[in-house]
Amino acid sequence: MKIVILDGYTENPGDLSWGELEKLGELTVYDRTPFENTGEIIRRIGDAEIVITNKTPITRETMDSCTNIKYIGMLATGYNVVDYKAAKEKGIPLCNIPSYGTDAVGQFAIALLLEICHHIGHHDQAVHDGRWEQNQDWCFWDYPLMELAGKTMGIIGYGRIGQSTGRIAQALGMNVLACDAYKNAELESAACHYADLDELLSGSDVIALHCPLFPETEGIINRDSIAKMKDGVIILNNSRGPLIVEKDLADALTSGKVYAAGLDVVSTEPIRGDNPLLNAPNCIITPHISWASKESRQRLMDIAVDNVKAFLAGKPQNVVNN
Repeated sequence: MKIVILDGYTENPGDLSWGELEKLGELTVYDRTPFENTGEIIRRIGDAEIVITNKTPITRETMDSCTNIKYIGMLATGYNVVDYKAAKEKGIPLCNIPSYGTDAVGQFAIALLLEICHHIGHHDQAVHDGRWEQNQDWCFWDYPLMELAGKTMGIIGYGRIGQSTGRIAQALGMNVLACDAYKNAELESAACHYADLDELLSGSDVIALHCPLFPETEGIINRDSIAKMKDGVIILNNSRGPLIVEKDLADALTSGKVYAAGLDVVSTEPIRGDNPLLNAPNCIITPHISWASKESRQRLMDIAVDNVKAFLAGKPQNVVNN
């Protein structure tokens, strides 16, 4: 059984092991495969039966050319890079990795928020630059410092990750407004209840995005929705970049309508130099790393191995194209 991993580097830059997959077949791992070069993707897959990808696209053309493919596995939860309809037509199960980074992503959302509230990185650098040593007072700060207790966090998308963020927010003394198509009454309390989108937009001091990217959620943060928000709102997004109309958010940051934004994702990744958010004030941008703790990546690796084992046993799991 030949196994090919098309883009393994971000999952395993060297601190994990592919050993468990090596036990299951003849394994070839490519750190990266050019996304735009279908011919090279086809060449690298060759006659492999098992193909594993993270962001490298697998199109109908690729599947037509690589007729030995029996299984496609994701090294991610999202699977939009694979033509899943074509895979289904050909009887190829497409299996993803659910729920591996729930705690890591929730923690990162709060990390973005705390950095906005305290600008810890900036003040640390100021101390190392000698500014505290030279200061005539015993302390100083360059930005307003913000306490979160008593404020309201609106969370758009209250699945596992949204709930993780919500639990931490409540532990910090915040109230939570949750917006989700599926409501679980057991999650409601004095500090947390469900709200429709307009109530969330108007009632939140902080808005966190944890919803999937669907046609109905693309651009959910835009000029019109921002106008419904409180003046000085904080927006967090470590879900999917296209949930935000970036020019509209940049304009709102410039005007002060939005006080700050903490983003781990953007519409095109890697980010392009002409992205309007790069020059927007009070906008923290990190390079899509919410998911990337070693613990999270190890869980991803373990589930990827279990997915392949289940397929080889004739009982594929986590199939998204049934």
